[in-house]
Amino acid sequence: MCLGLWSRGSLKGSMIERTLVLVKPDGVKRGLVGEIISRFEKVGLKIIGMKMVFVNKEFALNHYPVTEQWYKKVGTNTLDDSKKYGVNVKELMGTEDPLGIGKKVHSWNVDFLTSGPIVAMVLEGYHAIEVVRKIAGTTLPNLAMPGTIRGDFSSRSALSANVKNSAIPNLVHASGEKEEAKREIGLWFSEKELHSYKTVHDAEIF
Repeated sequence: MCLGLWSRGSLKGSMIERTLVLVKPDGVKRGLVGEIISRFEKVGLKIIGMKMVFVNKEFALNHYPVTEQWYKKVGTNTLDDSKKYGVNVKELMGTEDPLGIGKKVHSWNVDFLTSGPIVAMVLEGYHAIEVVRKIAGTTLPNLAMPGTIRGDFSSRSALSANVKNSAIPNLVHASGEKEEAKREIGLWFSEKELHSYKTVHDAEIF
């Protein structure tokens, strides 16, 4: 049974998503903005908003609304990495408490986001959230696959950043799921900064 015109349009619309992408200060300072943007454009994602900004601590804290569960997860990951690479975590972090470690990492993330210019953009397209995260690669560059942004342009681990009391320089941020994307887009962009236009991909017959 063929889908009617109405249901075709509805199904197509349900797959079109918007997501936030940030080229972090390390990506900007390394001159990788154009390379990073091209990766997303080549798969048919459309830029509907983009700007270069500096953010303050208050804004960065709003971007990272962490929970106690997040602190503990990050802290536990750091403990595991320390054991794996033979590093004394108490000497490195001043504590072996996952919660305390997670709070330190969070403060480093905030410091990093405010350390230089950021290129913020909103991308739109089919399955934009998961496609962007696939192209970006896993959060830890040393574990990211070749062909991804992080896998191709960084080899840093969380621990290699921790020993310098800094966040992981992993080039980009990408929203993790729909609710997060909606919240982050609203934080970084006003409605007036988001634009509607047609590309060749919009002309494809679904």
